[in-house]
Amino acid sequence: MKKIEAIIKPFKLEEVRRALSEAGVQGMTVIPAKGFGRQRGHTELYKGMEYVVDLLPKIKVELLAPSADVDKIVEVIISAAKTGRIGDGKIFITDVEDVIRIRTGERGEAAV
Repeated sequence: MKKIEAIIKPFKLEEVRRALSEAGVQGMTVIPAKGFGRQRGHTELYKGMEYVVDLLPKIKVELLAPSADVDKIVEVIISAAKTGRIGDGKIFITDVEDVIRIRTGERGEAAV
């Protein structure tokens, strides 16, 4: 099993969620986040004062998947989240040793 974490632009969340659902993904966790990468934030004007926004709003989507499905899921995320502009985000893939469903005690892929 793998854990897929995608950091995406907030306005792309619904498109990514819909695409993942259509691809058969049955569950995910969505977390509001702030951060920056190469874009390094930006300058904004508020009430006539200029200020720097260092941490930009992002969304973190986390899901678990069987190892065999990872490439397909990653392609779905890229296709739905990509704008072609700086700040589109990143995808991180890590190994998951075990999963336990608290309610039933199921373990491994059965718990996903």
